[in-house]
Amino acid sequence: MFEKITSLWSSKPTQDAASLDKPYDPTDPKMNPLNPQGLKPCCACPQTKSARDDCFLRYGPEADEKCKDLVQQHIACMRSLGFKL
Repeated sequence: MFEKITSLWSSKPTQDAASLDKPYDPTDPKMNPLNPQGLKPCCACPQTKSARDDCFLRYGPEADEKCKDLVQQHIACMRSLGFKL
């Protein structure tokens, strides 16, 4: 019984098997060539993010309608870096 447990612990998965078990990580340049710098979502697309945030702060409750284009631009930028939104 302990031989099976020991053999499971001592065996090392191959590189291909390990990569198949991992979920998609948009910050990993090996999995996502669109993001070669490995940017995290919080740091990606700073120009569109700040414009979107400023718009929401400026318009408050009316922001949903007035900031729609900025939100779409930010989503497009994030998707261009391989983030799934």
